[in-house]
Amino acid sequence: HKQEEESDREAEKKKSKKKTEKVNSCLSQVICLPSIMLALKWEEEKYEDGVKWKFLEHNGPYFPANYEPLPDNVHFYYNGKKVKLSLAAEEVALFFAQMLDHEYSTKKVFRDNFFKDWRKEMTHEERLLIQDLEKCDFGELHAMHKAKVEARKNMTKEEKLVVKEANQKIVDEYGYCLLDHHKERIGNFKIEPPGLFRGRGEHPKQGMLKKRIQPEDVIINCSKEGRIPIPPAGHRWKEVRHDNTVTWLASWTENIQGSIKYIMLNANSKLKGEKDWEKYEIARKLKSCVDDIRNQYMQDLKSKHMGTRQRAVALYFIDKLALRAGNEKEEGETADTVGCCSLRVEHITLHELLDGSECVVEFDFLGKDCIRYYNKVPVIRKVFKNLKLFLENKQPGDELFDRLNTSVLNKHLSSLMPGLTAKVFRTYNASITLQQQLKELTNSNVAEKLLSYNRANRAVAILCNHQRAPPKTFDQSMANLQAKIDARKEQLALAKTELKQAKKEAKTKGSSDPKLVERKKAAVKRCEEQLLKMEVQATDREENKQIALGTSKLNYLDPRISVAWCKNMEVLVDKIYNKSQRDKFAWAIDMTEADFEF
Repeated sequence: HKQEEESDREAEKKKSKKKTEKVNSCLSQVICLPSIMLALKWEEEKYEDGVKWKFLEHNGPYFPANYEPLPDNVHFYYNGKKVKLSLAAEEVALFFAQMLDHEYSTKKVFRDNFFKDWRKEMTHEERLLIQDLEKCDFGELHAMHKAKVEARKNMTKEEKLVVKEANQKIVDEYGYCLLDHHKERIGNFKIEPPGLFRGRGEHPKQGMLKKRIQPEDVIINCSKEGRIPIPPAGHRWKEVRHDNTVTWLASWTENIQGSIKYIMLNANSKLKGEKDWEKYEIARKLKSCVDDIRNQYMQDLKSKHMGTRQRAVALYFIDKLALRAGNEKEEGETADTVGCCSLRVEHITLHELLDGSECVVEFDFLGKDCIRYYNKVPVIRKVFKNLKLFLENKQPGDELFDRLNTSVLNKHLSSLMPGLTAKVFRTYNASITLQQQLKELTNSNVAEKLLSYNRANRAVAILCNHQRAPPKTFDQSMANLQAKIDARKEQLALAKTELKQAKKEAKTKGSSDPKLVERKKAAVKRCEEQLLKMEVQATDREENKQIALGTSKLNYLDPRISVAWCKNMEVLVDKIYNKSQRDKFAWAIDMTEADFEF
């Protein structure tokens, strides 16, 4: 009987192995290190203009689980009385309950938007009853949510392993596609679950309901020759396309901003790597002609045509301040955000010293993601005089550049250099700033080198106005770090005392242990190095608490600058880029030499 069981198991293993080999053969012709694979991919022939792939097959997006009703012992209360909500209203109530610990739930805009959208999900009877958010008691829902969070934190190793294996099965099924004979990882294959919109800054739509995305909302993109993904049972796709001029696999429109969301390839894919490389190469090309472009817009400041003058001033700001161009808003977008071309009279104030020795422009407006841009900038007199001219006979709500828009500006830029847009200026200035700062701020040990790198990165983040709110745990984490620093100082003082004592004993009466002094010296040096590392870490955290370093690092800084700096400074790339960032910039890490210049 045992022999039969072993024979069956062996047969099953062979069957499974053959199946795996067949799948791997179909999905990937090569299995090798990412760097080698990337090189192989990039050596393949390029398709004619506009074509991104010849074959694309995938399993579609992964949808979040359906809502599970509250257990019988958890209740919602209105005006002190239990209320059994309909499933749709109950789910949205839970979204709010989950955020009761967050400051969002205290903001009037958030609460008003939530309550308005929540009432839309209620039945007629529920709307008649629930008319005041202040009378709603989400306490038991909140407690249930916190208990679940704690339970996840306290899972055993075995329970975590079960969850990990389940997640891996999802990745194996939905996380890969077949693209032109290569198995490629998909970046964001999961549809975002429903919830309450938060936004960044003081977004006017915060608190609104992000509705559940259904297969009927999703457009699938794949090959005609390939297998079309099967939608979840009982559903169908909105549309199936076979468009090989785009790189997305699925798309849908979200209900808050009305923006289109995409499922794309992972950051380390061939297409993504090529796109990144091309973006930074265009920015590098700008270096060769930027002086001519600057000379041109300086001359245009004196043009007889008002439109040309406005374009010149806008370019001056985009170049010197890395302002976004300011694309026109989509229909239905209510957030009052602007960029350079869409600035209004109310967004700037002019200041001039009585003797005319300094001219300053004060900016105050909401930029992308409702992040406030506030800056006082000295400008040359020609720019200042033009701004005075643009402001004449205008009301606060009038456009500053009334004869300019983003498309006109970018059309002019593309005539100066193929592929040049206002965004390329932002990428160029960010990257060149990083390179210059790194040359000026380099230090000795690794901790100081990393502090220098972050300071260089911060200079770029400040230039690009990449702000963030200080983390909620910032004060506590700084207090913990300071306690460690104080303890290390005490340890250093003790080590120095012991060293002094060891030297004294060795000098006066000799020592039975001739190496004692050396060991004490080593202990002092070790404490000093650890203390310096902690103090540098504290400085770094304090300086970066309101600056978002990741945005510029991922989107505006040529990664080859950072990789070359790491090689020159003998710093591991791992210290600069985390795992996902190293995947995204694998092309740069593999091909960049220490002498690279942006």
